[in-house]
Amino acid sequence: MLGIILRLIPEDKRILLKLAMRITSSLDTAEERKAVAKYGMIMLNDGKVTVGEWAKFGSKLGILTGRH
Repeated sequence: MLGIILRLIPEDKRILLKLAMRITSSLDTAEERKAVAKYGMIMLNDGKVTVGEWAKFGSKLGILTGRH
């Protein structure tokens, strides 16, 4: 079903949607995905993102970790 929908979306939007799906693929539950999406929308609300916001977003996604 998703494949059919993706084919109907313009390529530039399709690529962005696939990127978002890949970024959130490490999240286990719908609640986690919803929380990250909400934070991302709030983070981008003013059109500017601080380093701290990026760090918080990355940690929510589980893709940003400290030094090992």
